Amino acid sequence: MHLTLLKWIAVLALWIPTKVALAQKVFSTAHSHQATVKIVVVEHEHQADLKVFKVDHAHQASGNAGLWHFVNHAHQADIRLFFVDHAHQADLKIFFVSHRHQAGWRNASKKHVLY
Repeated sequence: MHLTLLKWIAVLALWIPTKVALAQKVFSTAHSHQATVKIVVVEHEHQADLKVFKVDHAHQASGNAGLWHFVNHAHQADIRLFFVDHAHQADLKIFFVSHRHQAGWRNASKKHVLY
């Protein structure tokens, strides 16, 4: 019995990072209780935990590197976001960038927020 439990834990340990790596299709919710992550958009790049670039197609949004594709329906999303007004209310501070190559983590210790 104990060995079976260890096998299940090993399977989950392999599966979870695979799912997380694809978690960049996002949906903006209207209510905070519907969100998996609360975010605030900061005014300056240096204030951000993550620099985000909006991609046009879902297949461009793979990886946890700030390439986000906004979907039209919550069931299509891997992450449901709620935009808050103040940094102290947020789980994550983001800054939208103009070019794909600018996207990425400024504060890698916050990566777990999008898992």
